[in-house]
Amino acid sequence: MTLYAAIGAVEQGLVFGIMVMGVYLTFRILDFPDLTVDGSLPLGAAVSAVAITHGINPFVSVLLATGAGFLAGMVTALLNTKCKILHLLASILTMIALYSVNIRIMGGPNIALLGTPTVFDSLTKVGVPAHLSGLVTFGLFACVIAICIIWFLSTELGQAMLATGDNPQMIISLGVNTHSIILLGVGLSNGLVALCGALVAQNQGAADVGMGIGTIVAGLASVIIGETLFGAATIFRAFFAAILGSVVYRLAIAFALSANIGGFSFNPSDLNLITSLLVVSALIAPNLKRGLIQR
Repeated sequence: MTLYAAIGAVEQGLVFGIMVMGVYLTFRILDFPDLTVDGSLPLGAAVSAVAITHGINPFVSVLLATGAGFLAGMVTALLNTKCKILHLLASILTMIALYSVNIRIMGGPNIALLGTPTVFDSLTKVGVPAHLSGLVTFGLFACVIAICIIWFLSTELGQAMLATGDNPQMIISLGVNTHSIILLGVGLSNGLVALCGALVAQNQGAADVGMGIGTIVAGLASVIIGETLFGAATIFRAFFAAILGSVVYRLAIAFALSANIGGFSFNPSDLNLITSLLVVSALIAPNLKRGLIQR
């Protein structure tokens, strides 16, 4: 694997680390399996791309994308809490609907951003090399967002969210409206995923309706890898482990695609197979580790 490929993998790991933190919020904090993310990531990309092409500042477009993702997450939460639809089915319904919504927003299946301003321009203007602007930008976004989420979860509202996922009956007995907490948590999760989509679209120079396929698989794989390698004993450690897990996941994929063992090599079409192998390895590793310690 070349240095250029490694830098690209770390870039992807950092930006998708924002998405992984969103997935961690629903799956680990709220115990709410949410598949909406496969639709909210291209939603964020579509909103940001359309906003930029209409002359809106790239940073403002990222905020608009985050808001759109928050609304998409709230739709899923409302279907679950108010309409009493199973969370998995509610998220699948929202994800399917977002496919058409995204095409409607972009006016087609994709939209190009070549030659338009992006969030990376601010760094290149102050002397950061163009090939490192993405790495620095994604690193700053990921770290700032992680710190903000950790701070939020230390507040009274954040503690209520933690308790809602851990013991909903107990928190209901204390007078907390768990439906409102789920609305906030799922909305915040999809807002982060949409923010990730906006940054990815600006980095790639295009938004596409199919760019969110497999997002949830990559997110869960990164969460599991991060927890296995770095642990999740505290909230601080858990969220930074999620980011590092995303980086390790992207590096592992880049290494697998560039490896050539005895004339055999993986193709880009084998990405799903590589992901499955990584997830299986991450799931088996803790049991193997415990077995070795017991011996």
